[in-house]
Amino acid sequence: MKPAVLYARVSSREQEQEGYSIQAQLKLLRAYAAKNGFEVVDEFIDIETAKSIGRKRFGEMVKFVGKSMNCRTILVEKTDRLYRNFEDQVRLEKLDIEIHFVKTGNVLSKNAKAQTKFMHGIEVASAKYYSDNLSEEVIKGMREKAEQGIYPGRAPFGYRNNRLTRTIEVHPENSEIVKRIFGLYATGKYSLDSLRMQIRAEFGKAINRSYLHTILLNSVYIGIFGWREVKYQGSHERFISPQLFNTVQAVIHGHHKGKYSKHDIAFRGMMTCAHDNLTVTAELKKGKYVYYRCSGYHGKCELPRFREEQISEKLGGVLKGIQVPDDVLARISSRLEHDQERMQKDADAKREKLAQRLDAIRNRMSQAYSDKLDGKVPEDFWQRQMSQWQEEEQQVKLAMEALKEPKTDCVLNAQRTLELANVAYSLYLTQKPAEQAELLRKVLLNCSIDAVSVTPTYRKPFDMIFERAKMKEWSGREDLNLRPPGPEL
Repeated sequence: MKPAVLYARVSSREQEQEGYSIQAQLKLLRAYAAKNGFEVVDEFIDIETAKSIGRKRFGEMVKFVGKSMNCRTILVEKTDRLYRNFEDQVRLEKLDIEIHFVKTGNVLSKNAKAQTKFMHGIEVASAKYYSDNLSEEVIKGMREKAEQGIYPGRAPFGYRNNRLTRTIEVHPENSEIVKRIFGLYATGKYSLDSLRMQIRAEFGKAINRSYLHTILLNSVYIGIFGWREVKYQGSHERFISPQLFNTVQAVIHGHHKGKYSKHDIAFRGMMTCAHDNLTVTAELKKGKYVYYRCSGYHGKCELPRFREEQISEKLGGVLKGIQVPDDVLARISSRLEHDQERMQKDADAKREKLAQRLDAIRNRMSQAYSDKLDGKVPEDFWQRQMSQWQEEEQQVKLAMEALKEPKTDCVLNAQRTLELANVAYSLYLTQKPAEQAELLRKVLLNCSIDAVSVTPTYRKPFDMIFERAKMKEWSGREDLNLRPPGPEL
């Protein structure tokens, strides 16, 4: 009998469990070997993609047949089970071996006819195209998932992946560590190194310095995540408050660095000098007086020093610019409530349609399976259709999952934003400097200051509210288009 090796592959464990069975491939190959007088000397199985080079068992098979003087034959179900890239194809061609593609009945060897080689080349190109196209579809699916607010990848520290719902959920232990990391660093008393040691002492968890920095910068904990350089509003549970997150960002960007003073310098890091665009820093005099000045890295600056009381008054004026009249607030709030009701009704209607579509898909799958068992449809047709239906089923399930809770956050956040704009200045006047600074950080990105005036850069959507207030142009919600990111409030 002529010696041969068998090769079988599926792309993933999940695919194997869903019916693309390794055992079915091996059964087919063993039957072919017995029928055609081959002695199976070894079997090589991979559960990974053939899109790129580097499969473990494939590599072992290549080495085996390359060194063997007797075994020069590989039996495989079809082309895309063996490879989906040109590098692996060329690698096998150089071995001068015989490859039997059992399902199609083709035999590829050095002496094969030109037409056989030509058709095989087309099959490899088609397999590669399928793989490349699948990658594009996966990226498209992940983008769609992200746009629905579902985190599209491996869960960050503090969360864990829920394989059933294909979402992320709060990790009960690690989330407490993340909360502690943010809470400690927000005090301004810790460097990354000292924070690392403190976390290890409290939780026995060793987190390296760079990863701590990554955690502190990650907005996923307040509901915003990035994917392929785009920011998305997540639907997952948040366990860090936007206020705490903003405080930590202030510390990271130098607002409380240096000696980590216990004295609360409220407005540090919120302003830049109008003369040279450098940061306005602060210093404590006589243990109780706070003065703000240009950091002066470019030499002597024209910006005068300001007492904290003066800075507080100047910055408070910024909040006057976003006040929303009471009658306007009442009118827009009414429109927002109407929109919220409409969104709820739309979500209910979409869920109903998706449920009907899902039932139809599953009925088709059940009927097709019955036809397969009865021999009414061929195996290749069954596999092709089932793959399409499973993909469609998954898309519908993801869409239904996204609609479990209607996305009314943007409406609620818009209403909260308007209410905050309405009372911000009066609230500011009743607060202490530290509280005033926290309120300002909800509204401002930065302020440019000179000896006389303050020029604010507002966060979205307060920039639009400011423009409307300045021009006294108020209308309904459609015109305002207030869709603030929830975590910034």
